Amino acid sequence: MQSRSASVQRKTRETDISVELCLDGGAVSVESGIGFFDHMLTALAVHGGLGLRLRCQGDLQVDGHHTVEDCGIVLGQALARALGDKAGIIRYGEARIPMDESLAEAAADISGRSFLVFRAVFSQDRIGTFDSCLCEEFFRAFAVHAGITLHIGLPCGGNAHHEAEAIFKAAAHALRQALAPRPGVLSTKGSI
Repeated sequence: MQSRSASVQRKTRETDISVELCLDGGAVSVESGIGFFDHMLTALAVHGGLGLRLRCQGDLQVDGHHTVEDCGIVLGQALARALGDKAGIIRYGEARIPMDESLAEAAADISGRSFLVFRAVFSQDRIGTFDSCLCEEFFRAFAVHAGITLHIGLPCGGNAHHEAEAIFKAAAHALRQALAPRPGVLSTKGSI
């Protein structure tokens, strides 16, 4: 089996990011400068069975938007590189994750087609210093640059921290299923 890992670096006037990603597990270390976002990316890696080292220096004096979106871009690029031709994976995954009063759902298709459906209304606008709306920005950037179709829903909630955490964990478990090894290519076309 080929190595399912990749490293990506990206530097702009707004952010300077480095990512090392291993689809088969490993250490997890995240430093984005936004505490709650670090918590979410750590949950994504741990629950997704991923090894992840991410470092970001962003223009947080503006706000968290550039940091969160650009981390999604770089993490998506790393996933696409680690997958190569996408052969030898289950391809599809889904999960429903409860967290106290909140319930999140996610479904993933490692398809080479970038698409995000994000249906979540957060109970609060902010989680500490993190803007709740940035969850969607992260997953859009991630899905587009990873080349995956990702559907995320939040049928119930009441606490934005629980809502966001359930979303990240649901996405993680859906990805973990989809990235699991299997022989051949799961496509009637013969390639993904």
